Amino acid sequence: MVVLGHIDHGKSSLLEAIKDFRITARESGGITQHIGAYQIEEKKGKITFLDTPGHEAFSQMRSRGAKIADIAVLVIDAAEGLKPQTKEVLLNIKEVNIPFIVALNKIDKPEANPEKVKGELSKEGFSVESMGGKIPSIEISAKTKKGIPELLELILLISEMEELKADLQKPAEGVVIESYLDSLRGPTATLLLTDGHLKRGDIIATSSAYVKVKNIENFQKKQIEKAFPSDPIIIFGFNRVPKVGEEFKVFADLESAEKHIKNSNKETKTSEAIEISEGQRILNLIIKADVLGSLEAIEGILKSLPQERVVLKILKSEVGNINESDIKLALGSRATVLGFRVKTDQIIARIAEREKIRIMLFDVIYELVEDVRKLMEKIVLFQEVRIDLGKAKVLAKFLTDKNRQIIGGRVTEGEIKKGALIEVFRNEEKIGQGRMVNLQKNKKDAALIQKGEECGILFEGEIKIEEGDILAFYIEERVKGQL
Repeated sequence: MVVLGHIDHGKSSLLEAIKDFRITARESGGITQHIGAYQIEEKKGKITFLDTPGHEAFSQMRSRGAKIADIAVLVIDAAEGLKPQTKEVLLNIKEVNIPFIVALNKIDKPEANPEKVKGELSKEGFSVESMGGKIPSIEISAKTKKGIPELLELILLISEMEELKADLQKPAEGVVIESYLDSLRGPTATLLLTDGHLKRGDIIATSSAYVKVKNIENFQKKQIEKAFPSDPIIIFGFNRVPKVGEEFKVFADLESAEKHIKNSNKETKTSEAIEISEGQRILNLIIKADVLGSLEAIEGILKSLPQERVVLKILKSEVGNINESDIKLALGSRATVLGFRVKTDQIIARIAEREKIRIMLFDVIYELVEDVRKLMEKIVLFQEVRIDLGKAKVLAKFLTDKNRQIIGGRVTEGEIKKGALIEVFRNEEKIGQGRMVNLQKNKKDAALIQKGEECGILFEGEIKIEEGDILAFYIEERVKGQL
């Protein structure tokens, strides 16, 4: 069962209320930033919960959670109502076509308005039972635990009605819900069994990695002998970090597992060529993260940043702590190293400082994205912006000397300033341009002449100005470009 919803609408708090998992206490910034799997055992059976992130950066992870679950619980803040990510979740649920329950949370708030939320759902095409629809809904409070027992009963009831069953005798099959590089235990993955059973000694493989299972840990990191359908488990010792979302199954031997991986990866990977046009700059990045799910989310939201003027080029993206090879790559490419919930030891940090390599460490994803945006803004090229000032009509010409002329005129539009650039128009056609060397009013130097006033102008340019010509005055200012 997957728990879905907008950020801060109470998904993790709901799981805490169901059983004291203490999820939010472990999550940086109070938000869930990767999929967690948790399990409880009721009299009528076990329920496995997938807790997914609500922040907009994690849409792929939310979609994946919906695809591997049998039932979804959509958590909505009864005081806030539907938000953009709530609507996105509804589309995910509709796409995978799984039964779901609407949990109207924070019902203890004075401003809670469950009927209004139900109306908003109806407008989106999702009617709950109390409004004549078929979608069950329940009012809950993760804070006071109101409605929690009824929610669990409803989940078990739906699972019975849907006849959700699995074959316990067949070899295990399932999905990788999270993966990372453990500094002590090597490539590690959180798996969810969808069918069959897994035991020690089994050889499992995804399309990118394999392992001979020596130890099985449950979601509380306790050793178990066997795992069964819907069990979330932790397996370590893979030959490499498997990709999040990959399916796994049991193989007879290591040779069969390796052959499966080879057949799954016949398509050769080609690096994307980044074309840089005039006026663009490049910001090279090396990204290290704690788990692949976080890495996926970071890459996704960084690619959504505007890159018309600054192109983000990700040179390396992998799980694990920042190491010497990252610094060497950064040194050769002048890249910025971004670390998300990873560490860098003192020796690596000193090398980076000596070589002037920027390392930026983060615990919250939107802070990472905001700081990358600031880096992009710092290297945006300056732009020349034209500012039109005014126009004047030439009334007389007094002196011509090589490429300079003294002319008299009257300002007909706006105002003109000393030092302005000039475009010359004759019969409404531009015939040349130049610049103002000096400006006078009543034969005295002036800085500014306004509309209706007459003036003397020392013009410099190759074009010869005649009486009746129109002069357009403007300046160019160098301003910082925008992303």
